[in-house]
Amino acid sequence: MKFKKPQVTKVDLKFYFIDLLGIIAGCFIMALSMNMFKVPNFLVPGGISGIGVFAYHIIGVPVGLTIIILNIPLFVAAYFQLGPRMVVQSLIGTLIFSFAIDVTAPFLPQATDDLLLAAVYGGVIMGIGVGLVFRFRSSTGGTALLSLILAKVTGVSPGQALFFGDLFVLALAIFIFGSEPAMYSALALFVSIKVVDAVLEGLGLSKQAIIITRSGAEINTRLLGELGRGVTRIEAQGGYTGEGREVLLCVVTRQQTSHLKSIIHEVDPTAFVIIGNATEVHGEGFKKMQQN
Repeated sequence: MKFKKPQVTKVDLKFYFIDLLGIIAGCFIMALSMNMFKVPNFLVPGGISGIGVFAYHIIGVPVGLTIIILNIPLFVAAYFQLGPRMVVQSLIGTLIFSFAIDVTAPFLPQATDDLLLAAVYGGVIMGIGVGLVFRFRSSTGGTALLSLILAKVTGVSPGQALFFGDLFVLALAIFIFGSEPAMYSALALFVSIKVVDAVLEGLGLSKQAIIITRSGAEINTRLLGELGRGVTRIEAQGGYTGEGREVLLCVVTRQQTSHLKSIIHEVDPTAFVIIGNATEVHGEGFKKMQQN
């Protein structure tokens, strides 16, 4: 029995090219924030980028090089825990971001030495860049990738793992750079998170999806395997046609929304999908229900 090779159409290539352009634009915007506002003012972004800032000021290693080196063990672990697809998507963003930081550093002068201005404007620009990268289905590795690995291995939610990873780096900044830069770094991180939400067109931290499809089993398998999110499957019937359908209910983080839509489009382009903000989400993978 012969198996047909998957065909890549011109439409697919067009979307891949658009995604790549979006990721490149986002990474270079992030690099602008790093080189003009954060690095020269000792402001530490969350995650591995923050450790890159430490290494630059302490031993003079380029920030981008540090990011690549520290991401290598994460990519190896992600390959075995999350699969090659997730590694490829994150690898592209990580390599472009690291390259963009180091190649633009000599050409981007410090914009201001006022810590408040650097925190606010650096946070806004960083948020725009990160939002673009997320929107075009990629990431820049680091603690974002680590959070998914920890969620798979330990059961801790990705949001909690990401929060504690950033918190750890900010705590280190207090001891290395002092309390004032660390506090402004926290302000910049807060501003970035809010801007990322705006770029992704949603103020909710989570998104709820209702998927009506004929390919429920395959979509369910991919959502579980690639996003690590639980899915509720409901047998249904079309009111007009009387044909059998399956309704999938799923809640994902805002970063995973683009990936969710990509999976649905690849498996069943004719699926009927409703995606909206989930104001509060309680249960496995999210925060626990608490009595008020």
